[in-house]
Amino acid sequence: MDKQIDLNCDMGESFGRYTIGADADMMAYITSANIACGGHAGDPEVMEQTVRLAKQHGVAIGAHPGFFDLAGFGRRMIDCSAAEVYRLVVYQVGALAAFCKVNQARMQHVKPHGALYNLAGQNRQIADAIARAVHDIDPSLILYGLAGSELLQAGEDQGLQVASEVFADRTYQPDGRLTPRKHPNAIIEQAEAAVQQVEQMVNHGVVEAVDGTQIKIRADTICLHGDGVNAVAFAKKLRRKLEDAEINVG
Repeated sequence: MDKQIDLNCDMGESFGRYTIGADADMMAYITSANIACGGHAGDPEVMEQTVRLAKQHGVAIGAHPGFFDLAGFGRRMIDCSAAEVYRLVVYQVGALAAFCKVNQARMQHVKPHGALYNLAGQNRQIADAIARAVHDIDPSLILYGLAGSELLQAGEDQGLQVASEVFADRTYQPDGRLTPRKHPNAIIEQAEAAVQQVEQMVNHGVVEAVDGTQIKIRADTICLHGDGVNAVAFAKKLRRKLEDAEINVG
């Protein structure tokens, strides 16, 4: 197997009395977990539980900071300066780092969430603030970002290792951006179609946009979502398909 791909999933997004996602079941099929840090979701109890769960399954741990927006699940744009974003990332990543330390677990990466992720993909000042925050906390951390985005370039300019992220169940615009969730064709509902999209990205380095355009794309890590009705079944199927295609998942 000469090709390798990481499967990451957003996790630890439960809080209080609300349970979101099938974290325990998803752990068997992924290789990296992006753990919410109390901004868009998560709380101290859930953060620690998820760190322990990832460690137990040998899944790499990452911080998943987002805007402080529980009601909107971090998907609403909040007007913040680059300095405010820097502090937001330091605050949330630092919180998860503390839970990693007390549980003798290593943090591997940082992946922004939702609206913050999308903003950093296009706004270089915000991307620089996030990359600098990650570097100042720990320059060995890997920065996950949308393939071809400003965030990845900012990370590289900071001297960070970066991972180019693609999405199994999201459609793409001709400019390489994800189709906004409010659009009716933003989500790929059929598992077979999502698997085919992943195979094209991993094996051929291209993805078909909603208008039929073939876009070149680099795939280091694939984002799976653990909160869908068929999330676990899809993760299992995708991992099996990748391994059958002699692609090393890890």
